[in-house]
Amino acid sequence: MLKFFYNAAPNPMKIALLLEEIGLPYEPIPVDTRKGEQFEAGFLAVNPNAKVPVIVDGATTVFDSNAILLYLADREKAFVPQDLTSAERGQMLSWLMFIATGIGPFSGQSVHFRHVAPEPKEYALNRYDYEAHRHWKIIESHLSQHHYFLGDSYSIVDMAFWGWARLLPYVLGGADTVWVQYPQVKRLLDEISARPAAQKAEALKTRHQFKTELDAEARKFMFPANERLKSA
Repeated sequence: MLKFFYNAAPNPMKIALLLEEIGLPYEPIPVDTRKGEQFEAGFLAVNPNAKVPVIVDGATTVFDSNAILLYLADREKAFVPQDLTSAERGQMLSWLMFIATGIGPFSGQSVHFRHVAPEPKEYALNRYDYEAHRHWKIIESHLSQHHYFLGDSYSIVDMAFWGWARLLPYVLGGADTVWVQYPQVKRLLDEISARPAAQKAEALKTRHQFKTELDAEARKFMFPANERLKSA
């Protein structure tokens, strides 16, 4: 059976959604990153980058959330254009990588500097808030002209989007203003969240009691770069 290493963060939830959409049997294996389980030898053996999600599919191991989405969709021939030279395949790859290299990193840094980083942080927060908004505005514009990312076809790109869109008020600061700015993002988010597979994916978070406290131990594991500052 396929093994799925996960926690409740946006990137693992993308994979949970696809697994549930496909109906593929899997063994969920929680990795509590606030307890440092991502640095244990057993986990580093499947992902030397010490991040979730990861899947182990027989002899094949895949890490990085969007790589996993593409691997599983291609394997199952579902939720992805199959013609490798088609315009639709090109659009799928472009938007999937846009989410991987733009939405995820800038949204993540916006969260970090908005909610976690110590003062002074005005310059950094301004930079990442600006870039996060810039990327989400591109998606808002695209979705104003297309029902899904690939037009009329629900795909892994929409699933990758869903992982982060669920947290957009936290990413950008406040539901009251965010959903006014991004009505098309909210439209697609609500549609996907209403799908039975999305509800099953969300329920996966309740199957393990992940640590929620961001105490000194959790900060050491989540932000190891800060340890260098203690000896500076």
